[in-house]
Amino acid sequence: MIRVLVVDDDALVRAGLTLMLHGAVDGTVAVVGEAADGGAVAAALDAHRADVVLMDLRMPGVDGIAATRAVRARPDPPAVVVLTTFDTGAEIEGALRAGAAGYLLKDARPERIVAAVVAAAAGEPVLSPQVARRLMDSAATAGGVRERARAALDRLTPRERDVVAAVARGATNGEVARELYLSVPTIKAHVSSALLKLGLDNRTQLALLVHDAEADSEPR
Repeated sequence: MIRVLVVDDDALVRAGLTLMLHGAVDGTVAVVGEAADGGAVAAALDAHRADVVLMDLRMPGVDGIAATRAVRARPDPPAVVVLTTFDTGAEIEGALRAGAAGYLLKDARPERIVAAVVAAAAGEPVLSPQVARRLMDSAATAGGVRERARAALDRLTPRERDVVAAVARGATNGEVARELYLSVPTIKAHVSSALLKLGLDNRTQLALLVHDAEADSEPR
């Protein structure tokens, strides 16, 4: 059972997501709690163990980025998937750097949202194509970010860099395995090794690092 906490200041959105998720994937996804503001997330997680948090960004009290940072600082934290109507580069980067495993827009099809929850629970990347494009377009370059990202990636082995590059394109473990003619457990081992070497939290932050390294030299 994949346990989900829904965080959104709109009661109708929370109700809709709850109904959709309860009917998904043969009952293997369940909403175990709700919160109307980022400031209420900690108490909700104390009361209800969750595997994935579906997090709105703009809320009247504590916003989704601050709430994501707090969630990811907890011991054995759940994955966070941002679900919002906003897709500016600053908001996408802020959420991913705070530790979100993915970022979806609320106009995503229901099956895409369900698939994102399942993927996040399994540690898979969760970036919609339009968000990935926006992230690439707005990758930070000021203050030597590109150079630091490239130096960090240089710590990886050539095979780890191949795997990380595929992850940055949004490929799943299975897709990377087929592309590189390796087994899925081997891909998982390379991802884990890269995360450890780079001091990162999840696959989405790996993708963000790659985008930083590939950013052009012109400031935004």
